[in-house]
Amino acid sequence: MENTDPKFQESPGEHKKPIEHDYAKHEKDPGPSPQAVEEDNKDGAGPTMKWILPIIVIILLIFWFIFWK
Repeated sequence: MENTDPKFQESPGEHKKPIEHDYAKHEKDPGPSPQAVEEDNKDGAGPTMKWILPIIVIILLIFWFIFWK
């Protein structure tokens, strides 16, 4: 078992780091890039899962009502 110290610990009381604009200045401890914060996720898996999961749940409920009773 390795004894490694975690390099990142999120504290609930601390404020989030601001968006990084000068990476060279804060190279040791940078904040998030503007692309990571402002990127639109319209083509991600979220919109697809929003439709597929309810359909699967409905199909499983129908299956359960028909075959288990």
